[in-house]
Amino acid sequence: MAYDDNNIFARILRGEIPCKKIYEDAHTLAFEDINPAAPVHTLVIPKGKYVSATDFSEKASEVEIVAFNRAIHKVVALKGVADAGYRLIANAGLNGGQEVPHFHIHIIGGRPLGAMVQRK
Repeated sequence: MAYDDNNIFARILRGEIPCKKIYEDAHTLAFEDINPAAPVHTLVIPKGKYVSATDFSEKASEVEIVAFNRAIHKVVALKGVADAGYRLIANAGLNGGQEVPHFHIHIIGGRPLGAMVQRK
């Protein structure tokens, strides 16, 4: 999957589409999911053009990687789910269910989440 400069997250980063911002620093942006799966459903994205976790880990600078991971845990604290528990999800590629070709982490919590994957 190639990076698409017109994906929704790229457009959010450029300010073309509004978002409900939760956290931002020089390398990351966190905002509420527009179709939440739980009471807490926040997305954390790097500001760089990375398609997936693999792409990010191979191409991002050490500073970007550290900032991204710290941003995740800042959002967890801001959303108040650190003690009760939460889930981090990064979908990658077609079989992984990735819908937007820009690396992102879903932080989901605020209620019991049940099984991670439906077994078939």
